[in-house]
Amino acid sequence: MSLMRRIAWLLVLMLTLALGGALLVSGGALRELLAQQASIKNADNAQALALAASQQGGDAALIELLMSAQFDTGHYQMLRWTRADGRVAFERQAAQQGGRHPAWLPRWVPIQAEPGLAQLSSGWQQLGKVELASQLSYAYDALWTSLLRVAAWAAVLALAALLAAWALLQRIRRPLDDLARQAHALADGQFLQVQPSGVRELQPLTRALNGMVVRIEHLFAAHTEQLGLLRQQAHCDALTGLYLRQHFQAELASALARDEGPERASLLLVRLRDLAGVNRLLGRTATDQALALIGETLRLHAEQTPGSLAGRMNGSDFALWLPARGEELTRDLHEALHLAVQRAAASGGGGVLHLAAGGTEMARCRPLSQWLAAADEALAEAEQRGEPEAGLPLVWRRDDELPTATLPQGEGAWRAQIEAALALSRLHLQQFPVLDREGRLLHWECPLQLGLAAQPDAAPELVHAKFWLPLAQRTGLSAEVDLAAVAAALARVAMDGQLRAVNLAPASLLVGDFLPRLRALLKAQPQAARQLALEFDVSAAQRQFGLLQELGRSIKPFGVRLGLEHAGAQLQHIDKLFQLGLDYVKLDRSVLLGVADDAGRAGFVRSLVILLNGLSLQVMGEGVEEEREVARLWDCGLVGMTGPWATSKLGG
Repeated sequence: MSLMRRIAWLLVLMLTLALGGALLVSGGALRELLAQQASIKNADNAQALALAASQQGGDAALIELLMSAQFDTGHYQMLRWTRADGRVAFERQAAQQGGRHPAWLPRWVPIQAEPGLAQLSSGWQQLGKVELASQLSYAYDALWTSLLRVAAWAAVLALAALLAAWALLQRIRRPLDDLARQAHALADGQFLQVQPSGVRELQPLTRALNGMVVRIEHLFAAHTEQLGLLRQQAHCDALTGLYLRQHFQAELASALARDEGPERASLLLVRLRDLAGVNRLLGRTATDQALALIGETLRLHAEQTPGSLAGRMNGSDFALWLPARGEELTRDLHEALHLAVQRAAASGGGGVLHLAAGGTEMARCRPLSQWLAAADEALAEAEQRGEPEAGLPLVWRRDDELPTATLPQGEGAWRAQIEAALALSRLHLQQFPVLDREGRLLHWECPLQLGLAAQPDAAPELVHAKFWLPLAQRTGLSAEVDLAAVAAALARVAMDGQLRAVNLAPASLLVGDFLPRLRALLKAQPQAARQLALEFDVSAAQRQFGLLQELGRSIKPFGVRLGLEHAGAQLQHIDKLFQLGLDYVKLDRSVLLGVADDAGRAGFVRSLVILLNGLSLQVMGEGVEEEREVARLWDCGLVGMTGPWATSKLGG
């Protein structure tokens, strides 16, 4: 039983005892008063009757007739005339009369009235004594009426007292509820402060908890800052702040593998030519300044376009990947790099610093090896062509071929094929396991494939989302595709009861009727909804924070889990991550790569896991391949992993 309920019952008990006691005392006092009045009445009636009988001249017959007539009025319960010698000359008795009072009242609350007694005489001759007792029904009626009136007032007072007590309890409970809400929020990783309580006894507790929340929030902020330093040390070049080669390639591979993103992108390699000769002529300090300027130029250019990557591949080579076409990259970056060379020349390197650049624009579905090979070839050709007076020699390669001839051509054809696939239910959910430390299945990752055909009469082929999702987003069909994926996952869950995670596109959150339709799907299958998880790319938490927060609130009543995938260093830049209502986070392959051999990268992962665990979030890993990595990641605190390792383990 809760504290408030106990206090409420205690107040009810105390009021009941107090008002009940008051009712008993009032009833007892009233009974004594009525008994005294009845006794006085009996005495007065006896005196009046004796006086009337004395006027009969001692005639016994007349006296008896008078007494009989008096008794017949019905006001007496007993009337007796006893002669002087002790003989009873007249006696009449009647039963207790009824009245408005209940029959049990005389038994439980008897009124003890003394009978009236008076001497009867005729002149100086004693004729005996008269003894009478009046009917008490009127007294019981008065007692009953008074008790009802007292009880009614007691009930009114009790109700008023209970209402006042309820209001007081609510006033006391409100700060207690605020403190409980603060404690629950803190357990969920939310830093909530409450207003100081109006109850003096609770004010020290409120101040203490608010102070603790502030200290914990500062602790998390400090931990986040430390995490950023660890990330910088583990993933970035100390001189330029750009990604190291290994991490750049891992991030690029992850970006190419994601479903979300543009159809085509660009990769540029920039080289400071003859780095060894520059270092000899200018010295280490000036050379480092020149390299830092080039790195800063690439970093600033990458920050202008969300999803871009900039890295230092080795001592003299830099890389920039942009989700944009090559013409845009060439036009904007050429001038920026030229200015960087001029700034370096102004610092003492004029006539010495020469850059070469080569890049490629490809369909994003191309594998990483083709991107790097094409960019390397372009860079090599630029070095051969370039002349010092040419400024910035640059060679650009394009590859407009699609990865498969079975895919439709043109935006209209894409839309028609996607709509046909949805209408005819030509869709398939793949299943990739997510396993825990003991090898047990946590859930299935279920990316969606659509059956698309190059021609209306051709046989459709299942195509991965990274080929058709950009076109679905461009044609406004991403919400329809996501709802179809959720419906398919719910149907699978209804069949076997296993938890499934469906990836949804952030663009779907921008569609006005997406959330109501999603809720309708979940409401139609409440049992299956409890075994469903929805996942969004981490970019959704950065760009559609409010919409993702609203979705989290909407699906929680159905028991649906919410997670972020492809997460990494971006988590540090998401304010109030705890307010999204997330259940878990999946770390990107680029974050986990190399943890088996690099203590710095493992320390960063461990710190990131501690930070997320502090927000009550489970942490899982994506794309894990080697057993050595698995063992190290378990030590870092991950609770689940997916990738080739999990697939082979479950299959074996």
